[in-house]
Amino acid sequence: MSTVPTSTVWEISDSDTEVEGIGDLILDEGSNNLAAKNVLVPPPSYDYELPSPPKKRRSKEEIEAEKEKVRLRREAREKIRAVKEREKLEKKKEVQRRKEAAQHLNNLKPENYLKCLTLCIDPALLQQKGSDVLLGTVSSFEWQYSIQKQPLPNSITWTRDLPQLSDDVSATDVEDQLVQVIGPSEFLDMVISVKKMIDSEEEEPGLDSSLNQDSVKKLTVLVTEHQSHCRKQAHATGDSIQSKYGGKDLDVEEVLVYLQLYKNTSVVFLEGWQEVTDHVCAVTKALSKRPFKLLTEQPELPFCVDGSWASGARVEKDGSGLKQVWTKQIQQLNRVSQATASCVTAAYPSPQLLLRAYEALSSEEDKKKLLANLVVKGEGKDRRVGPEISTRVYRCLTTQNPELVLD
Repeated sequence: MSTVPTSTVWEISDSDTEVEGIGDLILDEGSNNLAAKNVLVPPPSYDYELPSPPKKRRSKEEIEAEKEKVRLRREAREKIRAVKEREKLEKKKEVQRRKEAAQHLNNLKPENYLKCLTLCIDPALLQQKGSDVLLGTVSSFEWQYSIQKQPLPNSITWTRDLPQLSDDVSATDVEDQLVQVIGPSEFLDMVISVKKMIDSEEEEPGLDSSLNQDSVKKLTVLVTEHQSHCRKQAHATGDSIQSKYGGKDLDVEEVLVYLQLYKNTSVVFLEGWQEVTDHVCAVTKALSKRPFKLLTEQPELPFCVDGSWASGARVEKDGSGLKQVWTKQIQQLNRVSQATASCVTAAYPSPQLLLRAYEALSSEEDKKKLLANLVVKGEGKDRRVGPEISTRVYRCLTTQNPELVLD
């Protein structure tokens, strides 16, 4: 009789399950192998949320102090903002001011200022023969002109347009130049009247319309065909013009001097209308150049004139001109020419270099004769600076006595 195999049964006691570090024992019935699985058990957690501490109650003084700090910070920000706005506004005004100054300077240039001038011609002047030359020349230059009655007969004045004050108002200003064109007969009548006035030392009422009554204006009387009329008159009578008027010896030059000194009037004798036109054009161009010339030649300081004739030297921001100042300084010494001063500054371009050369010498005599042998280039033969000028330059730069006489 066969024996039936039986499976082996393992019994696990309670003590085996209490071994530390070993988990449950699992029996694999398929392979009869035991697998041990280690299970780590985390320790119990004792963390819990702690209650927040109670907020400290602020006092009324602390609240007010905090509000004051906020107010001060706000005021500081407003002040900074106001300063920035003010600086921005000032910068904008400065830009506008510079723009207006540049525009004003551009308007004063002769080619632009000429467009603002208007020639005002008396209608009676255009009735003279040959006056069409004047209108034709003015029109060819495209200058502005107007034909209107003038206070002085046969005269020409100049007006300039001022900047427009408003949308509906435009202003003009009258220039101080006034030109009157008369013939030889009118000139002789004027000479006789002025001569009588000089002799009687009183002004006649009839001269108001023929002489310059405004001393501010500069009147120029243009006498046309004067020479030809004199030749014709002299040929017809065999005598001078004065013989026509009672044989009196009219001193024409005395009358001209009187007009120039007391009436601000000068007289110019011209052949015909072409010369009159040339004179009027010359006055117009001179008026257009005058504002810009006065602006550019205006000195910054009344005692330091900057011009082509000034004796000083201009020093630019880059330092150019310092050598010229050094030359002028040496040239101020007596009997020191420009060639001699230029010779010294060519050898020693600055006073500091010359002082260093003096310090390098030991004896006083060598210092005095340092510049004596420098050669001065002249138009003729060359010459030396000499010991006299060399000594004076040395004393000028090194003396401590303000009362010392160099020469």
